[in-house]
Amino acid sequence: VQLQASGGGLVQAGGSLRLSCAASGRTARTYRMGWFRQAPGKEREFVAASSRDGSSTYYADFVKGRFTISRDNAKNTVYLQMNSLKPEDTAVYYCAADPVYKGSGRLRDDWDYWGQGTQVTVSS
Repeated sequence: VQLQASGGGLVQAGGSLRLSCAASGRTARTYRMGWFRQAPGKEREFVAASSRDGSSTYYADFVKGRFTISRDNAKNTVYLQMNSLKPEDTAVYYCAADPVYKGSGRLRDDWDYWGQGTQVTVSS
């Protein structure tokens, strides 16, 4: 599976961005999909994840109520709608795929495939 993330950019605090992650291969629609982020000098951290059909989603506490993960399996694409952005949301955002639902999905090691990352910068 290959993942291609896009949609990052520069936005002012309080603004919105929508990230997209296109997955190659028809089987990607059966995978758990998620988003992580990594700020300079920090560990990669979990942001959000979605079950294969999108019926179950979960989030890191620091994005609850502001970010929404969704997916369109017909397009093999997962999205991350980010609202009310804060300067501390500045990071490289990575999409990830897990075919076998290892662990809770909140750890980096739970995921098998990674996209290349897209930079999100929030100015104050």
